[in-house]
Amino acid sequence: MSLKSLALIENWPVPTAAAAVVRADGTLLGTHGPVGHRFPLASVTKPLAAYAALVAYEEGAIELDEPAGPAGSTVRHLLAHTSGLAFDEHRVMAPAGERRLYSNAGFEQLGDHIAKATDIAFAEYLRQAVLEPLGMVSTSLEGSPAKDGVSTVEDLVRFAAEVQAPRLLDPRTVADAMTVQYPGTKGVLPGYGHQSPNDWGLGFEIRDSKSPHWTGSSSSPRTFGHFGQSGTFLWIDPVAGAACVALTDRAFGPWAIEAWPLFTDAVLTDLRG
Repeated sequence: MSLKSLALIENWPVPTAAAAVVRADGTLLGTHGPVGHRFPLASVTKPLAAYAALVAYEEGAIELDEPAGPAGSTVRHLLAHTSGLAFDEHRVMAPAGERRLYSNAGFEQLGDHIAKATDIAFAEYLRQAVLEPLGMVSTSLEGSPAKDGVSTVEDLVRFAAEVQAPRLLDPRTVADAMTVQYPGTKGVLPGYGHQSPNDWGLGFEIRDSKSPHWTGSSSSPRTFGHFGQSGTFLWIDPVAGAACVALTDRAFGPWAIEAWPLFTDAVLTDLRG
């Protein structure tokens, strides 16, 4: 099966782009562009970091509801962007659990917490817990667990297949990660403004009824994933039974707001056809 829709990335106003669609069993339904090219992931780093955190939880190194981050916050709060920490500063803006404050600082504190609990630097823990077992040999964390991952489409389809059919984690843990945490919480989706509710799981953003949104108008409400300010995204649509990865080297902006939903709808139409 070849997905002609993937060729739409040729029309994107970016220097370099690559994309792929993968089923839960790892079957590649189509690729386009240099899938072995290493791109900065920006916030698409977060789902990888979250997966490592869930491995640490299953290994017994941490508990999801143990204190972590600012006073009153837990590992779960940090993963779900409800710790109250500011976007890029280690400064408390609200009590834990009250608002969905999208926070890079929260993921940095999560990384520190896991490093202390395991006595392994977080980048190394991520490598041992997630990247190495999945054969993601071209992926590395080169700084913040919130935004400093570098990877390829080739590697991220391995991760996307894993999330759809978990081998590293109990499927119930992954189901929790794609379930809304702290339902009804208001917040801002970066680039898209205030949303009520602003639904998130554990390290994954959940589409639900959000509008506007970076996925397609035909994406199911159960779609979850992440996009990055470096012009990158990964979505998984359980209804479509597939995941899509697209990486570019142009910063997120109006071009992406326009191009990504059209692209996603074309991919979903292809999948249905």
